[in-house]
Amino acid sequence: MALYDEFVPPLSHGLKGLSSVLAKGEAHAAAKKIDPSVLLTSRLYPDMFNLTRQVQVACDQARRGVFRMKGQEPDSVPDNESSFADLRARIASTVAALDAVKPADFAGADGRTITFKAGPAEMSFTGTDYIRRWILPNFYFHKTAAYAILRHSGVEIGKADFLGG
Repeated sequence: MALYDEFVPPLSHGLKGLSSVLAKGEAHAAAKKIDPSVLLTSRLYPDMFNLTRQVQVACDQARRGVFRMKGQEPDSVPDNESSFADLRARIASTVAALDAVKPADFAGADGRTITFKAGPAEMSFTGTDYIRRWILPNFYFHKTAAYAILRHSGVEIGKADFLGG
């Protein structure tokens, strides 16, 4: 299987599912007369990111992965979302960036050395390991945390919602 196929379509699909889960979260807040900011700032544990940040990081993983696999430095996206609509717009922008990538853009990427800073550490992977050992696990971690925050907050979502239909 080509690296593109392992990476781009699953992340695009996962982001679309995340957008649907957020729409259900927003509808839940409206139906229950909950200030949306309560859900957006909710977290599973005090030392974990809140819902908004979980979505931002999931998008960042997908966007950064695409750029780095193309041999480019990722663009910087400000973290200024303050509503469900803002988060869904960020997801849509990320999906558009993924959709713009073609399999030919990943030519030679599997063996390319990808080096970047993650906090104070400098990380270095081959393209294949970058996707399999860094991008995909991080993406799914943050997507799962976002789902779990909403589910824990009473939003009626299930496995089919997480999987994205």
